[in-house]
Amino acid sequence: MAMYKDKYRVETTRLPGWDYSSHGYYFVTICTKGHVHYFGDIVGGEMTLSDVGRVACDCWAAIPAHFPFAVVDESVVMPNHVHGIVIIPPHERASQSGKFGSQSRNLGSIIRGYKVGVKKGAIERGLMFDWQPRFYEHVIRSGESLGKIRNYIVTNPQRWETDEYNVGHRPLQRHL
Repeated sequence: MAMYKDKYRVETTRLPGWDYSSHGYYFVTICTKGHVHYFGDIVGGEMTLSDVGRVACDCWAAIPAHFPFAVVDESVVMPNHVHGIVIIPPHERASQSGKFGSQSRNLGSIIRGYKVGVKKGAIERGLMFDWQPRFYEHVIRSGESLGKIRNYIVTNPQRWETDEYNVGHRPLQRHL
């Protein structure tokens, strides 16, 4: 970790110099705060969604309705995280606002909107839920990599017992 203004800060995982509003395939992972299992449970290698898990799934599918410049590909909602592929197709750029174009039409704005949508849906239903700050992303740069990542996403529930995000097995404490 690096220091900034005498405080530790997490280094960025972003690809240096990459314009995240440009055409590309992006693999993202978004985690719940504290890796709490808000979204449901894995039973027999398959994901069983909780109410918040259904909200997360529905909001992912709705990304193109809110961000018409984006397309969603494979995705999976896991007990404490979401994996998915977001595609930003080739597009004409209106006016550039800064080195990397409009900041309302990039991967960060899509993920912020998604996280807000899930949080709002949970609040409206009176459900406990919170996101971890930030998200992980990986720019997919080849067809071979795309195929491997799609397979990783689809088979993620079968590998839950050894999944790196299955830390501490912290299921949501349900209040009766």
